Amino acid sequence: MKKFNVKVLNKEFSKINPDLKEFLSRPVIIVCGKMASGKNYVSSLLERFDYSSVDADILVHQAIEEAKDKIVETFSEYADKEGISILDDQGKIKRRALGKILFAHPDLLAKQEAIVYPIITQKIEDFIKNHKKTIINATVAYKTPEILEKGNLIVFVQSNCLKRFLRARKRDKLPFSQILKRFNSQKNLLDNYKNCKKEIILIKN
Repeated sequence: MKKFNVKVLNKEFSKINPDLKEFLSRPVIIVCGKMASGKNYVSSLLERFDYSSVDADILVHQAIEEAKDKIVETFSEYADKEGISILDDQGKIKRRALGKILFAHPDLLAKQEAIVYPIITQKIEDFIKNHKKTIINATVAYKTPEILEKGNLIVFVQSNCLKRFLRARKRDKLPFSQILKRFNSQKNLLDNYKNCKKEIILIKN
């Protein structure tokens, strides 16, 4: 795997390392990395090279609302046991409340993924069809073979744990314990991508 510092993406295309130039010719790039590593920032830099970016996190929000009835049916029993409501006063899914349940119970996370991933996959396929060069910003693309196979390159964003923690606290305002749980759930993320046998480059942010 080749490794680059994020600063190289701020250069003009003509001044970029030849290896990186070749990577930037790929029509579909999957940008991934652990929580608060800087995936959105790297995606925004790559957009300078004529890419259009689709953010899987945003698609998850849309998919959750589209599949709201199924999600309520599936998880209400668990929410009641925890004393948590997963619907707000407007009848929309409370993602933070749902996330608290899912990250505490990996088997439930798999159930939620089975509900929303087909919706997300279709949205991404439609996006790719309508754009010449695409960035798929998705932490766990390795879980969806249909998305993974469309990528011509995986860009894995890395950042040290302290930076990630401080960014997560500032951005998401989550409790210390919840951030650590999410960090722990992603500890093998790079290995999961290596097992996919796709070409990977590392970007240090």
